[in-house]
Amino acid sequence: MSFTNKMRQQFAGYGYLRKFVGMEQRIIEFIGEHHLLSFAAATGHDIWCASAFYAFDEKIPAFIITSDAHTRHIKLALENLHPDNSSQAVVAGTIALETEKIGMIRGLQFKAILKKADNSLFNEHRLLYLKRFPYAVLKGGDLWILELTELKFTDNRLGFGTKLHWKNG
Repeated sequence: MSFTNKMRQQFAGYGYLRKFVGMEQRIIEFIGEHHLLSFAAATGHDIWCASAFYAFDEKIPAFIITSDAHTRHIKLALENLHPDNSSQAVVAGTIALETEKIGMIRGLQFKAILKKADNSLFNEHRLLYLKRFPYAVLKGGDLWILELTELKFTDNRLGFGTKLHWKNG
């Protein structure tokens, strides 16, 4: 699916298309074209993956997801604390374009710090998530922030195996 002008306008309304310092515009556009990510959490004794709908918070930058705190992946993530800050959990994940055409393959790998969002009904992250997924108001669940620390974006349209890298900070 190409990034049409209509989609560009729609995602611009969410603020997806602003450029981060050092982050390639095509990475931001790819994030805006999709809505589902997968992430993994691990400890020394267990590993688990999960898929989640996301909203993208451009100010941090971060993915905003919902998941219950008692799920296996969240519990594992909270056991895997960042070595520099024992209150931050580390996860890794992907967003992928599913295609069989080698020249069209695109995908994002990321590393992030998982933080629980404020449970306030008017939390800016909750409002951002509900703006993208209004029906999520019916589900509830805990809101989580996956604050991006590192990205690798593969885009074969730029040449086979082309990778773009970004690090926060």
